[in-house]
Amino acid sequence: MNAFFLLALALAPGIAIVIYIYFSDKHEPEPVGLLMISFAYGILSLFLAIGISMVINVFITIHEDSIEEQAIHAFVIVALVEELCKFIFVRGILYRNKNFNEPFDGIVYAVMVGMGFATVENIFYVMTGGEVTAILRMFTAVPAHALFAVLMGYFLGKAKFTHRKVVYYSIIALLVATLFHGVYDYFLFISFVPGMWILAFISLILAFILSKKAMQLHQDASPFIVTKAEPSDGDLEQENTDDKSTGTGKV
Repeated sequence: MNAFFLLALALAPGIAIVIYIYFSDKHEPEPVGLLMISFAYGILSLFLAIGISMVINVFITIHEDSIEEQAIHAFVIVALVEELCKFIFVRGILYRNKNFNEPFDGIVYAVMVGMGFATVENIFYVMTGGEVTAILRMFTAVPAHALFAVLMGYFLGKAKFTHRKVVYYSIIALLVATLFHGVYDYFLFISFVPGMWILAFISLILAFILSKKAMQLHQDASPFIVTKAEPSDGDLEQENTDDKSTGTGKV
């Protein structure tokens, strides 16, 4: 298989999701340069996660056929480490940026970081696994990272713009993303148990439903929504006067 074709397959889902999220930011789109920087933060978060996981693996051995140990693997070694590394860049850096000025921006920046992480990770998998891996991950792993990011970003948006319970919503942002990531991975890791892999996809469907609702809620909460002004009483009186003077009074 041509390496350039595989690279294109690896890049396609992440780029498609980035474009979708950018155009979903209807009321006050973010600077493209900052979004590119956010994507780069996601790449850095991937290498940070790899480094932390390498250290953990020195001290912890996971047996592939152990249901209990695979729970630790899924929820702690993979989900918590990866989501924490993304969270560090979104909450620690982008959250403080002046362009983070509406709730939906939490979703935008979290997804950009998530896609930086997922896209480079996807390149590694696709280049070793080939076309089948590329197609499979195009509809599973990469969108999964986007869904986890939307849920994280939703609560970070609440943390910044509710002006209360900032720490609470920040912690919830990390925990919710970790929970859904862990559930998805866990049922894949124990796929040696017949039928368990189906639950992984059910968890993604639930994450998709919640993410769609989260995006709509923050879009509706934007302070940049332009609403048509209601006519004042003076305007109505002036309209009636004009109608009478021109003989076009309404019947």
